[in-house]
Amino acid sequence: MAPPKRKTGGGRTTPKGTRPGEQKFANPEENVAGVHTSSRYTPPVTSEMKAPKQWVPVLMVALFLAGMVIIILRNLVFTGNNWLTLVGLGCILGGLYTATKWR
Repeated sequence: MAPPKRKTGGGRTTPKGTRPGEQKFANPEENVAGVHTSSRYTPPVTSEMKAPKQWVPVLMVALFLAGMVIIILRNLVFTGNNWLTLVGLGCILGGLYTATKWR
């Protein structure tokens, strides 16, 4: 059997005459969250700013393909040159970076 619950003293948690969740605002210019209303105008975002740039996916695919071709050519034709591997990997990393910029 569980022990009896202790009483902790109790008392009101809200002012008398109010309900929980109900607040009276000291400043009438504040909204429900207590944030002041702004007098600055923010223009809406234009459709040109929302539209993705067409060159971004083209550049991404071109970098991926260039990196892949450079690494394949290094292994088939230009053996013994490790710089081409680094250039190919750099192109692939550039394609990955470009992929993060594409919306």
